[in-house]
Formats: sequence, structure tokens, C-alpha cells
Amino acid sequence: MIRRYALGVGVALGVVVLDLWTKRYAAIHFKGNPVELIPGFLELTYVENPGGAFGSFQNGGTIIAVAALIVTGVVIGAMAAPRPRIETVALGLVLGGAVGNLIDRFARGAGLIDGSVIDWIDLWIIPTFNVADASVTIAVAVLLIHAWRSR
Repeated sequence: MIRRYALGVGVALGVVVLDLWTKRYAAIHFKGNPVELIPGFLELTYVENPGGAFGSFQNGGTIIAVAALIVTGVVIGAMAAPRPRIETVALGLVLGGAVGNLIDRFARGAGLIDGSVIDWIDLWIIPTFNVADASVTIAVAVLLIHAWRSR
């Protein structure tokens, strides 16, 4: 059980560190100065998102933060059950993504958990997102593929 937690928490910690570092980098380098890497397809920018992933639920940051706190607890509890390594890694990705964005909610608002999240990857028709968002999305895809292949 300790190894399972260590793997999941290690993945989560890696996501959080990468997420915080890239958000800081975006705040320093892309705020007011976006960089278009692939014209019309990929731009690195700086956006403060008070809502949810992909621009949904604008100004609902407090409710989203409470949901993320609940998800964090559920994921930590889920890591206790015996499961394949790929599922533990995916849970670590979810945990890291939730915590990465929670840190913004706690650190960047006037209240306790109402801060905006920094998004900085603008990919074609997908609303601007960050490493934490990508981590959760990848985890969901991995879990769906794993469930489909396990059948």
C-alpha cells in the first residue's frame, strides 16, 4: 500500500511542480506578450480564469475549489484500494491537476478559495488551459482506455 501511495503521490507532486513552474513562467513571459508557435494552431499566452476548465462556469471558482477539495479526498482514498499501476498513475494525474489548480484558487484571490487559475496554452479551438487541466484530461483518457481494454 505504501508503494501505491508513493507512486500516486509522486506523480501528483510532479504534476504540481510542473504546473506551478509553467504558470509562473507564463506570468513572467507571456502576460501581455503572447507567443504564437504555430500560426492559427498553438499560442502561449497568459489568461486568468475565474471559472472552470475550458472557460466553463465563469466566476464559480469557490464552488469549483470546494469540488476539487472533495475530488482530492476521494482520489487519496481511492489510492488505498489495490489496483493496476496504470490506474494509480492516472489517479496521481487527477490529484496533481486538482491540487495544482487549488493552489491558484487559494493563493490568487481576495477570499480563501476564490482566486483565478492561470491558463497559458491556447490550442486551436480548445479554450486556453494549463498543465493541471491537461493532467486531468490525460488521466480521464487513460482510465477510459484502460477500462475499455480491460473488458
